[in-house]
Amino acid sequence: MLLFTLLLSAQFAPQSADLPNRQPQLATDGTRLVLTYGAGNSVFFAESTDAGRSWSKPAIVSSQGKLSLGMRRGPRIAMTPEAIVISAVVGEKGRGADGDLVAWRSVDGGRTWSAGKAINDVSSSAREGLQTMGAGGKGILFGSWLDLRGKGTRLYGSTSNDGGATWSPNTLVYESPSGSVCECCHPTAAVDAQGRIFVMFRNSIDGNRDMYLVRSDDGGKTFGAAAKLGAGTWKLNACPMDGGALQVGTDGKPLTIWRREGEVFLSAGPNLERRIGAGRHPILATTPRGPALAWTEGKQLKVVAPAQKVAATIESDAAYPSMVALSSGAVVLAWEQGGAIVVKALD
Repeated sequence: MLLFTLLLSAQFAPQSADLPNRQPQLATDGTRLVLTYGAGNSVFFAESTDAGRSWSKPAIVSSQGKLSLGMRRGPRIAMTPEAIVISAVVGEKGRGADGDLVAWRSVDGGRTWSAGKAINDVSSSAREGLQTMGAGGKGILFGSWLDLRGKGTRLYGSTSNDGGATWSPNTLVYESPSGSVCECCHPTAAVDAQGRIFVMFRNSIDGNRDMYLVRSDDGGKTFGAAAKLGAGTWKLNACPMDGGALQVGTDGKPLTIWRREGEVFLSAGPNLERRIGAGRHPILATTPRGPALAWTEGKQLKVVAPAQKVAATIESDAAYPSMVALSSGAVVLAWEQGGAIVVKALD
């Protein structure tokens, strides 16, 4: 039984039938909600200042170059005290032939946007198109991406301490002893209240495609040893294209949700796991009552309310969901549906 109540719903229709809206991503500062998504080669932004009851008209942030979009490729969004920042991978040719991780920033609530600034400092090294961005304490904004500047796929990152105006030289976050991390699973970054940076990614070691977590205590200059998540392992000679989600609780402890084979697991640390259900593309949001969980099983969107163990289906036609929690304890979800982006708030 779902113990959530539907508060409101909104829909962002595509501009045309041949340009569907794709890959929504939400962010919040507790009350303000911001949304980004892609359509064709354009990155869009919309904002709600009343907990999702109404939304601004979607505005184009950028239409420069060929946008990486689909299969968790697409724009990411974060809020800092100085700015709203959106990142995406764009290139002249696109389709993996080239691509840089570009960031745009708005200091006026999304009314105007800066020119794009490349974060990766080796041209086209972000061409795989899979990236993440997280913001948190001490004004830290951290971006990370699958990087192809050398042989194999590595995880690189960069930090901004001024709301995306400038970015640090790139840092190697992790490289696999087997020569490459998983090539097509998106990483996820989170920054806690103390400014510690956590990055979750799918590794590839000796044929095992398991999730790992790394942490930086110095603002992204260096990262500690990577710790494997979960008690089991996934032997797979392919990429599952599924990177999971990461949140840091008020206790400073990371909580992760991810897929192994056809199952979704919740993990609070190395060698810990709890099976949640069958599915893929899991997400989570931390609330005062505990974490809210969601994932897709086929096209069904499953949700587990805080402190509950049984999932309920809230939508029969959904793909690539995103979720955030408001300070009220309500959660807001967005997903793809028939070319539109649907947003629903639950309490």
